[in-house]
Amino acid sequence: MTSRVVAWSTGNVGRHAIAGIDNRPDLELVGVWVSNPDKVGQDAGRLARLDRDLGVLATNDVEEIIALEPDCVVNTAMADDRLFEAMADLERLLRAGINVVSSGPVFLQFPSGAARGMADGVQQAALDGGVSLYVNGIDPGFANDWLPLSLTSISERIDQVRCTELLNYNTYNQAMIVFDVMGFGKPMDHVPRPPEPGPLPRAWGSVRHQSAPGLGIELDDVEEFYERLPATETFDIDSGTIEQGTVAGLRFEVRGKVGDKVVVVLEHVTRVHDDIGPDWPQPAGLGCYRVEIKGEPNYTLDLQLLGTDGDHNTAGLKATAMRLVNSVPAVIGAKAGLVTTLDLPLVTGRGLVNT
Repeated sequence: MTSRVVAWSTGNVGRHAIAGIDNRPDLELVGVWVSNPDKVGQDAGRLARLDRDLGVLATNDVEEIIALEPDCVVNTAMADDRLFEAMADLERLLRAGINVVSSGPVFLQFPSGAARGMADGVQQAALDGGVSLYVNGIDPGFANDWLPLSLTSISERIDQVRCTELLNYNTYNQAMIVFDVMGFGKPMDHVPRPPEPGPLPRAWGSVRHQSAPGLGIELDDVEEFYERLPATETFDIDSGTIEQGTVAGLRFEVRGKVGDKVVVVLEHVTRVHDDIGPDWPQPAGLGCYRVEIKGEPNYTLDLQLLGTDGDHNTAGLKATAMRLVNSVPAVIGAKAGLVTTLDLPLVTGRGLVNT
């Protein structure tokens, strides 16, 4: 059975989502929504840089998208700088009876604590529409939900589960994320959005709370830690210029505790130059997601990233897009409401083998 799908946004992740939808035999691309008026009327294949037409033209008219009555929308629009607008978009689609898989807002991956109340609107909209909403990606997402949980299935005893992103963002061409959200290129006394007290647990604390039921535990507290390092010289990255003395390395942790014991950790070690933080953890290959389980026995698993263009950041963007696209059939078949990875069956690359 073929499901009719709309791609919502055609940016760094969205263009890969279009390619992924086109590559799945059980999905049909029937619409594309764009925020940029200059993209309206352009063919989806060109917007996805496929060098061929797909016969689907982009629109910025939401009602036109709803009128298509798609089975699912793959939403990859930026949400970090427009949280309430992004939530309103999701509610509108869900109330119209359209399933949604989305890359954000990331706290919807597994709302917990104060964030649980913020999810009430989309939860009710999904119930009213009789459809499902699933928020995921690579991180937050697969690298810290099914990847570590699958590894724990071969443990005898678990003392701690640590999930780490080890990436150089030098080729990540998204200035808003690199400079404004992560704070690279800013003065060392500038406090960007992720490291300030509060947003870390809201953004990545959901990951820790999702791990807990998967491990059969309840967290008593979530705490945070971060540190930054300066650039030793001025250099350029794809998103702009990093001046000497400004932030060029960021390391943070979100730690889930049972009593006084830290049992689950989400860590990011992010650089914009390979020479920054030589004593910090180093990636396997050009970039990786690392899962470390302390217990009996001890395990370390490195998921190395590399696109066919030779860029690890391309692979990360594709991974986020494909996590959503490949989840579409499972989400269409899921119960109504906000669903998490723990609610879905195992999502695989069924139908993707190139024969």
